Formats: sequence, structure tokens, C-alpha cells
Amino acid sequence: MLLVVGVYIVAGNLAGGAAAGGVGLAKGAVPAAYQTLVQKWGNLCPAINPALLAAQLYQESGFNPGARSPAKAQGIAQFIPGTWATHGVDGDGDGDRDVWDPEDAIPSAASYDCELAKYVKDVPGDASANMLASYNAGAYAVIRYGGVPPYRETRNYVKTITTLAKSFAAPVARVDPSRQAAGAIAYAQSKLGTPYLWGGTGTAAQSGRFDCSGLTQASYDKVGIKLPRVANDQYNAGPHPARNELLPGDLVFFSHDPNDSRAIHHVGIYVGGGYMIDAPRTGAVIRFDPIDGGDYFGATRVTEDGAKALPTHV
Repeated sequence: MLLVVGVYIVAGNLAGGAAAGGVGLAKGAVPAAYQTLVQKWGNLCPAINPALLAAQLYQESGFNPGARSPAKAQGIAQFIPGTWATHGVDGDGDGDRDVWDPEDAIPSAASYDCELAKYVKDVPGDASANMLASYNAGAYAVIRYGGVPPYRETRNYVKTITTLAKSFAAPVARVDPSRQAAGAIAYAQSKLGTPYLWGGTGTAAQSGRFDCSGLTQASYDKVGIKLPRVANDQYNAGPHPARNELLPGDLVFFSHDPNDSRAIHHVGIYVGGGYMIDAPRTGAVIRFDPIDGGDYFGATRVTEDGAKALPTHV
């Protein structure tokens, strides 16, 4: 392994209620329009925290307030009509409960989580895990089994949301280096000088050419980590080190909006010394570029579990 550094951790138990009040949101991980709502309502009860609530919203809709599903789930929190009729709240106090309005839907999601947590408050184990299991399988199943029930779907759901929450939480200490980072860098280095192709993923039909997120996707695919296709979803594949904590292999991102990860337009692989390997634009080739610029947004330390937790529909 080429990377020898200290061990980093994300402070607090992201799933555990005890740390809820101390969990902040990573810079821009939640779109600015919803960040205040998520931070406020994510502290509604000890079983949730802002990062956990953000992970649920991202998993459900990708923060799209107009999202609709084939199962008739609606809005940013993907309530089905029957559940909304029972659990929707007037979060903004304007006299109505509108599933399409994030100012109602986000408070309703938090309120529903906290109601579920109350149902299973006497069940042993982690309060947040039991709440998430109730969301997926129903409170009765959690009570019956004395904790997260032995259903594969439910256990996967609990793991997915708690893992994804790490990409929405602001680390308060250093985070673990990626074991696969050196291999991802080696692959990207092997592509230096390759012409850029918008939409390129390196296929033979594309003459092995890439765009920015196609290169990062292929580099981590080479070491067994499956990243989403586009840069703004790759941002959620792990926790976010600060600029002065970057390590080789971190993905570095650039955004049109410094407060919104959904506005990310470019990504590269950090290699140290203030430089990245990236596929910059049409007419250029894969090359080394400095990362410091006006639209530098932040970084992600890719983890295998983090990548696996990402939804495929956003």
C-alpha cells in the first residue's frame, strides 16, 4: 500500500441517537434550499440526526421535490398517499399539508421517523437502527424480533441508510484512507494523454476515451468499487475530508454553486501536491491539473460500502 497515514474517524455514531444533536451536515451535501430544514428537523428526536434524515431524502428522491414513483410515492420524501394522509404535517404553518412542498414533506419525514421510534422505544438495541427497520418492515416486526428483524431487505436498508449518512455528515476528525486508492490512481495514470470525449466511459466503441466522471468511475471500477455515472452522485460515495486533509485517491469536485453538491460539474482524482488527474474538456487530454480554483467544491474519500449504498435512480 502506498498510502501510510493516521487513522481518521467520523465522530459520533451516525446511527445512534446519542450523537444526534452534534451531527452537522457536510458542506453543500444537501442543496442549500433544504439545508436549514434538514438541519432543524433532523434534530426532532434522539433517534434521528440531520445526516440520517438527509440520507433518507437522497435515497428516496435525490432531493427532487417533484419525484414520483411507479408505486405512487410522491415528493421529496416519497410518501404514498395513505401514509401522507395519516402522517403528513403542516411544517411551515401555512394551513395546509402539501406533499409536494419540501417545507411540509421534510418535517413530515422527520416526524414520521420519530413516531416510528416511539413505537419501538422499548426494543433493545440501537434506537435509530430499530427506527429504520420499522420504516422498512413495520414496527410490529421490530417488536416481534426484539430488534432489526432477520429480513435481508430490512437489514440491507438499515445498513444502506446508516452508511449513506456518513457522506452527509460533516467529519469532525480525520477519516480512514481508502484501501483501493493507489490502484485507482494507477489506472488513471495509465490513461494520461487520452483525448477527452463528452459522455465517454472508455469503451472500445469510444476508442477508450473518457469524460471526467467516466474516468473516475472506470478508475475505481478497476479496483472493485462501482461508482455512479455522474459526478454529483459520486460525491456521496464516502465521507468528505477537508482541503488540508486530502490524500491521494480522493475524488475532488468542482461546482457552479458552492453550496450545492447537485450543481457539481467536474471531478478528478487527487494525486498529491495540489494536483489531480482529470479529463478536463473537449479538445483536451487526460492530464495533471491543479485543484485550486474558484469553483473547487470539496472532496470525497471513496469507500466500498459508501459506493454500494448509493441509490441507482437519482
